[in-house]
Amino acid sequence: MPAVPRKPRLDGERSRAAVLDAAITVLGRRPDASVEDVAAAAGVVRQTVYAHFGSRAALLTAVVEHLTAETARLLDGLDLSGPAPDEALRRWLTASWSIVDRYPVLLSPALAGAAPAGDQAAQHEPVTARLVELLRRGRRAGVFDTRHSESWLVTAIIALGHAAGQQVAAGRMTAAEAGAAYRDGALRVALATG
Repeated sequence: MPAVPRKPRLDGERSRAAVLDAAITVLGRRPDASVEDVAAAAGVVRQTVYAHFGSRAALLTAVVEHLTAETARLLDGLDLSGPAPDEALRRWLTASWSIVDRYPVLLSPALAGAAPAGDQAAQHEPVTARLVELLRRGRRAGVFDTRHSESWLVTAIIALGHAAGQQVAAGRMTAAEAGAAYRDGALRVALATG
């Protein structure tokens, strides 16, 4: 008789969620925080963190995956098909940057290495899928630049978001200033010129 897969216990699910929430908060304040710091904030022992995530790197990857999924849900809730493509892009940029305000951990250098370089495009895919659709619509309408490839536009917009985040993390801009610069820069990159 084959073994029936067990569902995770409710208390295990709760402790995993508590660790993830604590990691998001603690690492947002202190990028160099230890697993022990995260465990203490979650109200669990260090071994519990390792039982759920295996390593600090696995915990960081889980943080990125969790926040990527939340960002994708937020972006999926936007009406991007009704407004003109440039207004829809402005909405996408504003909403995607709002996640940074909510979760400063996204600016953390600790997350920079959470995915190998080759996996960064895959890591962003749940977030960029709507952006790709939006850019295609705008390019067909003649609103967005067609001189460069769609993948270049997506990469440039994501890179501008990371650059804005780095400015905030370095204390050179406020989140509001960086968000405005991100929106303005991304629109300039995307919009068709004369």
